[in-house]
Amino acid sequence: MSVPIAIIVGSCVALFLWLLDVATMYRFNNNWLLYGLPIAGVAIYFVYQRWGKAVATGNNLVISEAQQPNKGIPIVIMPLILSTTIVTHLFGGSAGREGTAVQIGGSIANTVARFFKLNTSTLQVITIVGIAAGFGAVFGTTVAGAIFAIEVLAISNVFTKAFLPSLIASIVADITCQSWGIIHTKYNVSPIAEFDGLLCIKVMLASVFFGLAARLFSFLIDFSKEKANQFITTKWFIPIIGGSMVILGSWLLNTTDFLGLGVISNSTNAVTIVSSFKEGGANYFSWFWKLLFTVVTLALGFKGGEVTPLFFIGAALGNTIAIITNAPIDLMAAIGFVALFAAATNTPIASTIMAVELFGGNAIIYFAIGCSIAYYCSGKKGIYAAQILAWNKKGTPNS
Repeated sequence: MSVPIAIIVGSCVALFLWLLDVATMYRFNNNWLLYGLPIAGVAIYFVYQRWGKAVATGNNLVISEAQQPNKGIPIVIMPLILSTTIVTHLFGGSAGREGTAVQIGGSIANTVARFFKLNTSTLQVITIVGIAAGFGAVFGTTVAGAIFAIEVLAISNVFTKAFLPSLIASIVADITCQSWGIIHTKYNVSPIAEFDGLLCIKVMLASVFFGLAARLFSFLIDFSKEKANQFITTKWFIPIIGGSMVILGSWLLNTTDFLGLGVISNSTNAVTIVSSFKEGGANYFSWFWKLLFTVVTLALGFKGGEVTPLFFIGAALGNTIAIITNAPIDLMAAIGFVALFAAATNTPIASTIMAVELFGGNAIIYFAIGCSIAYYCSGKKGIYAAQILAWNKKGTPNS
């Protein structure tokens, strides 16, 4: 069943990525759209109040169903998250795309499995397959997509039973997505000639900061959501405040660099994920501003993923650390790119493999060191509240 599910998921992800590109380019050419962000947030709120109360937890619902199938994942989650993510990006919200792809994949796979009345064990595997298909297709990292799906369910535990069907689904979904004309972003990292002990020490120290940055991101997301719901009684007013804060932030910083995905820009001097791999491609606080813009967007009523902004934060922070420590900028940006992802999602193995798929295997030692240390420094929780703490990060079972 992995193959037909993957073909469907890959096609849906291709549609999503195409719409995302269209929305992004339209916003580039119409900067006034940013001023509609508060109203767009109110629309998203009422759409979810009317049709999406049961699926409002998004990725956490998909992860919970993959851990222990219960009530299922309503298929309505797919059009809701796809459309509201596009709206968020169209009006300048700082969000990602992995959350949308994971919810698309999980919902399609879960719906198909329940239609065929599969037993609980198979239903669980098929839901994981959907997660892998969505992740593999959206980033073009097929092996990492399969490992992410079996690693993300529980901290310090891997559901190996689902690896083979997940790998098949991730590969087929990515092939399908690319067959529709979708091209994934390419990153260039210079090969490392040989192992360097001093560079290794620099990577280890930098990885502590990558882990702490991920910890700060997760904390601020939870804190902002909690305080907004605690002090703002009129709930539809929350996205108005969030959208207004994004507008104000852009005014104060006099830039639109921290809006949207942050992968590309219509300005040659903009800070983006790609520019962070080059000297002068980010300033010392680019990572921090992207972190704040994303926290405000996702905590205060808008939809989208967290991972692509984490790539931006990590790459920009890596750029800064490389300049301070006189380390290779492209390598440190690449390590930050995957290490923040590893720390925030508690998936160090998938993140290391993702680094190899995106940047090449020559520096795999540094990637593995960066992902593992950042993971250990990121605290007990990450961005997915539904994750089970199977073992704590000190290596003892959770009681």
